[in-house]
Amino acid sequence: IPVPIPVPPTLTSPLSSSRSYRGLTLVLTFLCYTSYHLSRKPISIVKSQLHPNCSALGPNPRNDSNSSTWCSWAPFDGDNYKELFGALDNAFLVAYAIGMFISGIFGERLPLRYYLSGGMVLSGLFTALFGLGYFWDIHVLWYFIVVQVCNGLVQTTGWPAVVACVGNWFGKGKRGLIMGIWNSHTSVGNILGSLIAGAWVSSDWGLSFVVPGIIITTVGIICFFFLVEYPEDVDCSPPLHHVSVTTSEKDPEAVTSNEGPLSLSGQSSVDHSNSPKEPAEEPEAISFLGALRIPGVVEFSLCLLFAKLVSYTFLYWLPLYIVNVAHFGAKEAGDLSTLFDVGGILGGIFAGLISDYTGGRATTCCVMLVVAAPMLFLYNHVGQNGIGTSIAMLIICGALVNGPYALITTAVSADLGTHESLKGNAKALSTVTAIIDGTGSVGAALGPLLAGLISPTGWNNVFYMLIAADVLACLLLARVVVKEVRGWCGYMARKRGYVCT
Repeated sequence: IPVPIPVPPTLTSPLSSSRSYRGLTLVLTFLCYTSYHLSRKPISIVKSQLHPNCSALGPNPRNDSNSSTWCSWAPFDGDNYKELFGALDNAFLVAYAIGMFISGIFGERLPLRYYLSGGMVLSGLFTALFGLGYFWDIHVLWYFIVVQVCNGLVQTTGWPAVVACVGNWFGKGKRGLIMGIWNSHTSVGNILGSLIAGAWVSSDWGLSFVVPGIIITTVGIICFFFLVEYPEDVDCSPPLHHVSVTTSEKDPEAVTSNEGPLSLSGQSSVDHSNSPKEPAEEPEAISFLGALRIPGVVEFSLCLLFAKLVSYTFLYWLPLYIVNVAHFGAKEAGDLSTLFDVGGILGGIFAGLISDYTGGRATTCCVMLVVAAPMLFLYNHVGQNGIGTSIAMLIICGALVNGPYALITTAVSADLGTHESLKGNAKALSTVTAIIDGTGSVGAALGPLLAGLISPTGWNNVFYMLIAADVLACLLLARVVVKEVRGWCGYMARKRGYVCT
């Protein structure tokens, strides 16, 4: 009787299977949040087309309309168009900020795959509806405001869900670097959104919204079918006749016995093959106040409020600033504004790498914020002196502004969501992420609104507001920075045999 040849253990290795699903989760969540930001960006590109410089287009072909605004899109054809643009941005961002505090609570209690994919499909619908206002010839402000509010609410499903998924799969070892690279989805989405919107902004600006809406809907459907939320959802355990692999706490990616991949805390599983398994008690999701009591949540949340204020002011107003100051066309200004996001990619990776190496998340953020303040001043005053200077300054400012923002919303949120005070309760990650990003979203709403109110008095005042926000963000981290510095001091003193006072 022929004896069946057993499959080599390496071909059914739970470690390789776990890594494959881990990579799939990283790619899918990257694409998901890229599409979220891709769908947010068109409004900043289309603004300059809703109220362009009509005199540059030649004589007025319609004698019954205003000679200076005949090519503008009502209701944005009046002198208060900047205030209306600010109200449009604020409708989305206020709804996003309010919804974010609620979103994390739902994210802890609903299947993340359904929650994320459903939110993406709805977001695609509302993004497309804004663009359909062009084809339906809609000229009433309330339509665009209502669409922005609805879109802001449904887009809150994204961030807590993707961070929770990534946090479930990745431990703390190189979390800053991994999430710094992964967080480039924000800038990649902004870049793609600018390029896609710019392709139709001068001809059919409605397509600048419809196409991103179709893209995010498609990615949401893919997410529904392929996203794996937890390592426990994957049967990565080896066959029973295989020899168990023992691990140490120093190897968080290893696996043991028949229990599948290790938990992210790095604790090794215990072989219970000779004893009956008892069902594990499911921990309860953490409350809102319980999440606020985690050390560092309040400080980083308030810091992100001002850091995100600066970042989102650039996100929504940079193309219009370039049009007004450098006198570029709408498409050229949109393309040039993508360099700010290129710098954001580099800043996120750099911040994650440095914070992993030093162990100082707050200190890394604080240093970058300190350097960002004078760079913002220089960009406003000399950043338009030649295309080369403008490119360099945009990349540098993007790196310094978005680096701390990326680090707080990813690695810091994941660290606090799995803080040792939680005693292994993984049900806090989505709630903590929502609190931090929700507080930051308050700043994201204030920034564009203030820019719309202040810009009529001069762009210099807008940049002074941004510099002040950067300084406040840095000061709010002072207590955490002092704690990190004392930790380094104590470590160095112990190595040298001294006591740090």
